[in-house]
Amino acid sequence: MEQLVKEEWEKFSGLLSKLSGYTEAISLMHWDLRTGAPRKGVETRSNSIGLISGEIFRLQTSTEMGEFTQFFSRPEVMSQLSDVQNKIVKDCRKEYERSQSIPAKSYEEYSVLTAHAQTIWEEAKESGDFNSFEPYLSKIVAFTQEFIDHWGVKDSRYDTLLDMYEPDLTVEKLDDIFGRLRSRLVPLVEAISAAPNKPDTEFLAQIFPKEQQEKFGLFILEQMGFDFEAGRLDESVHPFATGLNPGDVRITTNYLPDNVTSAVFSSLHEGGHALYEQNISKELVGTPLAQGASMGIHESQSRLWENMIGRSRAFWHRYYGDLQQHFPEQLAGVDMEDFYRAINSVANSFIRIEADELTYNLHIIIRYEIEKLIFNEGLEVKDLPGVWNAKYQEYLGITPPSNALGVLQDVHWSGGDFGYFASYSLGNMYAAQILNTLRQELPEFENLIAAGNLLPVKEWLTEKIYRYGQSLTPSQIIEQVTGEPLNPDYLADYLETKYTELYQL
Repeated sequence: MEQLVKEEWEKFSGLLSKLSGYTEAISLMHWDLRTGAPRKGVETRSNSIGLISGEIFRLQTSTEMGEFTQFFSRPEVMSQLSDVQNKIVKDCRKEYERSQSIPAKSYEEYSVLTAHAQTIWEEAKESGDFNSFEPYLSKIVAFTQEFIDHWGVKDSRYDTLLDMYEPDLTVEKLDDIFGRLRSRLVPLVEAISAAPNKPDTEFLAQIFPKEQQEKFGLFILEQMGFDFEAGRLDESVHPFATGLNPGDVRITTNYLPDNVTSAVFSSLHEGGHALYEQNISKELVGTPLAQGASMGIHESQSRLWENMIGRSRAFWHRYYGDLQQHFPEQLAGVDMEDFYRAINSVANSFIRIEADELTYNLHIIIRYEIEKLIFNEGLEVKDLPGVWNAKYQEYLGITPPSNALGVLQDVHWSGGDFGYFASYSLGNMYAAQILNTLRQELPEFENLIAAGNLLPVKEWLTEKIYRYGQSLTPSQIIEQVTGEPLNPDYLADYLETKYTELYQL
């Protein structure tokens, strides 16, 4: 029996390697589309993506995959496998059962559609023309509704989508978590709005040359421990990270001449994703586990580096001088404390990725509520701009002046990533809880950051989180690292402490 299991596992590994290779090819093609592929080649490239996606789908739903997962799920076989091997089998069986329920033709059509739609979205965003994007988004929503029917509705239709990004989370649980967070953050936002001690941010409204922004971003990534022999930084309309494998992790940012902080913090954010991907254990390479535990855990790392480290006083104690050297004219006469207060100012704004730490969570709650309306209540795509604007008026007291600053600002829906947005706020919560433990186990944390010695932090995160990839579930990760389940109070405590001091409340 032992020899049979070994032989079957070698065959199974061959199938997994083939799937991994096809998936890497698809990821590379998507990266190319979003970082400068010629416009006239988009349609053909989209069709190629659809063809390879169809092949991946056929392998995932093949008789061979079904037989392998069934064999390795037998109790007498499971006992001979390692914990990692059993997790691989469990995840592959879940994906097999999900994928098998979808007609192959529908999946291939959907893959072509979403590849093409992301380019259409870029053009629509630039012009603010929602009508040009609406037919594509309507088709994506229709496909997603069809897939939900095939997968099987959980407690609600939207629960089925949430499970793809954050296993075990439901609308009921998220409503409770978001409700607890909102009850503490809204009064804090109101107190800050009434506070007389507002930071001066006018000096940030200058022209900061793109070339210097890029140089500073590359410098900070190097300081974080980003391995440029295993990754690269490029430019795109919307910043993103793509982990082809731990030896090839690609990130992008967007340079705004009149907003230097946008590229700085998106580089830190995507750099956090990249450190996770680059430091996954080598034993997981070529398996479905060579990725983050969940999108929420992945976002915890990007938000930890972007905000809890990158917007800290200690961080700029070390790096503000370097920023001044890159922009001597723009930052002449601006001291570090004024800069620190300016980059942490709280203001209701239209753009999610440029929002402050505090109001950012309200941007996410808006998207979460709209997605629930689409899939649980039947909200039509044509009505999205009006609903979006109404939600922004309700939660932030502002109405976007254009669709480019409103419903068209995010890339996610063009790729069919419904259920993803909640991960961002969950990432903030995970990050605050992880930071609390990090400070306890690494008492010199603040001094290390202030000295620009960021590698011990990266090493701690690698030991506690990165190396495991998806071999542990989100709940296992957070409980193993912090000793308790997800608790939104850590984020509320962190924000209350930081902003009470910053605004002298």
